[in-house]
Amino acid sequence: MPRKSPYKIIQTGDQKIRLQAVARKYTSQYRAVMRAKIILLAAEVFSNKEIGQWPELPRQIVSKWRKRFFDQCLASLQGGPRRSRRGAFPPEIIVAVKARACQLPKQLGFPFFRFIHNQIARQAEKQGIVVSISGKTVWRWLSKHAIHPWSYRSWIWPRNPHFEQKAARIVHLYQGIWEGKPLDCHDFIISSDENTSIQTRRRLVPVDAPSAGRFGRVEHEYARMGAVGYLAAWDFWQAKSSSLCKDSTGTDSSHDLAELVMSHEPYRSVRRVFCVTDNGSSHRGQRFIDRLGRWYSKAIQVHTPIHASWLNQVEIYLSVLQHKVLTPNDFESLVKLENRILSFQAEYERVSRPFEWKFTRDDLKKFLSKFHEEQMLAA
Repeated sequence: MPRKSPYKIIQTGDQKIRLQAVARKYTSQYRAVMRAKIILLAAEVFSNKEIGQWPELPRQIVSKWRKRFFDQCLASLQGGPRRSRRGAFPPEIIVAVKARACQLPKQLGFPFFRFIHNQIARQAEKQGIVVSISGKTVWRWLSKHAIHPWSYRSWIWPRNPHFEQKAARIVHLYQGIWEGKPLDCHDFIISSDENTSIQTRRRLVPVDAPSAGRFGRVEHEYARMGAVGYLAAWDFWQAKSSSLCKDSTGTDSSHDLAELVMSHEPYRSVRRVFCVTDNGSSHRGQRFIDRLGRWYSKAIQVHTPIHASWLNQVEIYLSVLQHKVLTPNDFESLVKLENRILSFQAEYERVSRPFEWKFTRDDLKKFLSKFHEEQMLAA
């Protein structure tokens, strides 16, 4: 049998009117509204458990305010005196705790990789920085200045000693300048790259479409149906792409892509075609530059610096392909995957425009200046 409260609420007409006014007034404090509603429901002979189910309050809270109203009537709704706020921590303690958070645990002799706020609080107490402090207080201090020692991101230090020179050459090329001279209508820029292995996964249960109040659903389990390599060349001026789907990537596939581009107009008849690529194994180094020159004398190979594929505009197109076509991955066969990719390419060319490239030489200098500052701090 449910427990019945011994505090039976009997309210006068004036009390009911005042309680209803508090409960209905949209400018009332939330806690005052909830207390008034609890008393109104209690007066209608609802049990504490039944009252708690509607606003999702613990039964103990409902019981507390029922008893207070029984003892104090309307005066109980104001609540008791609040605890006085503890004195603020002095600035030197806050600074010392933040300094601990900005150190790697291994530098302090701890066998873990990342700190969390509770660990920082405990270490501050052990080291005598503060007598007592909660993890929540530490979290509040760190969040105020966007310090998140429990989070991290991956990044790469540029290793190429000629990074600025090589990157500037590509940035100038996108601005229509090559070796200090402007390009003209007889020059074209092609940005190319390859996705070496696109997996073909057939979900064991068909994908569900989204509906009202529910996301679309993709089955976790799948059967592998093979993989395909995708090579794409993006025309900087025309926002057009030439692409191939191959069983594998490599020098032969790179030659096939170059043939696909250079054997068609307008590239077959122009004076120069600048080919921007990263340093992938199938097209890296001076050997590939010489090879491409033998294949097509008007083709000029331009490599991005190592770890700077973000300068290669085709990466933008490939990211769109990944987001719109390949995620989630659900294809019945390799043939359907290839057809979907090529169909998307045709549709994308129909509606796309050249990418609005805004990264200039001045931006490059600012980027490298900031990088060198961070490198000096890390050292």
